[in-house]
Parts: sequence; C-alpha cells; structure tokens
Amino acid sequence: MFELSEHILNELELRSSLINQKCGALVTFEGWVRDFNEGKPVSRLDYQAYEELALSEGNKICAEAIEKFGAENMRCVHRTGQLNLGEIAIWIGVVSVHRDAAFKACQYVIDEVKSRVPIWKREHYVDHDSGWVNCEQCARKSFKSSGVSMSIGL
Repeated sequence: MFELSEHILNELELRSSLINQKCGALVTFEGWVRDFNEGKPVSRLDYQAYEELALSEGNKICAEAIEKFGAENMRCVHRTGQLNLGEIAIWIGVVSVHRDAAFKACQYVIDEVKSRVPIWKREHYVDHDSGWVNCEQCARKSFKSSGVSMSIGL
C-alpha cells in the first residue's frame, strides 16, 4: 500500500491500479514540487528516507486508514531522490464504496505520513544555500512513534 519511488510518478497508472467495480468513489491527493517556500524561490527538491522504517510506518498508516474509515483499498507513493519543479512528490489514492470514507482516509494518510514517516526534504533555493526543511522535528516524531530513541546534533 505504501511505496517509495525514485522515478517520476504517472498518476494515470497509479489511478488505474485502484479500479474496483464495487466502489463508487476514488479520492486522490497529489503533492507537487512548487517554486517557492517561506518567501524563498525554490529550484528543486531532494527527498531522502530511512527506507525500512518508512515502508513499515507508511504501510501501518494505510492499514489504519482502511480500518478506521472503511475504505476498500489505497495506495500511497512518495518520491525519493531529486525532484524538479512541478513533479509529484507524493500521490495518494483511496477507493471506497462511498465518498465520505475515501475523503477522510485520504486526509488521514497525508496528515500521518507528514508527521510519522521518516522522509526528509532538502530544498534547493535560487538565491540561497540549500537547506533541510523541518528535518529535526519530523525525525523526532517518527522515531518517537516507532519506539526508537535518537538525538540529532545540528
């Protein structure tokens, strides 16, 4: 259900992988690489992940969403590596019998992935040095929820 990919995502292929004749709803979310953040022009992003923990926690989140909201199926793919402006950084698709479950499950997944999955984003700025975005805060939350203790020296 949760995947990491170094390749450009094809939303039509991802969407078609979830087709289910008994479902009446498909809700998708696409997070795109934008050209600015916090007043700084961005030229590209790099994502890095602690793969083993990211896959474990990401699949746990997807399973929680299916159980909690009654969705039939879902898929969440997060990019890693170098991404250019306009590329999809994360894609989430949820299918369910009714739209309400699909909307709620999709929102739950993006919120939980952003707070629990150990994936770090480095922004490359047009006129400034590059920098990791919220790296320390995200890492502490992810490792705390997984039971791993750590400290980060910056």
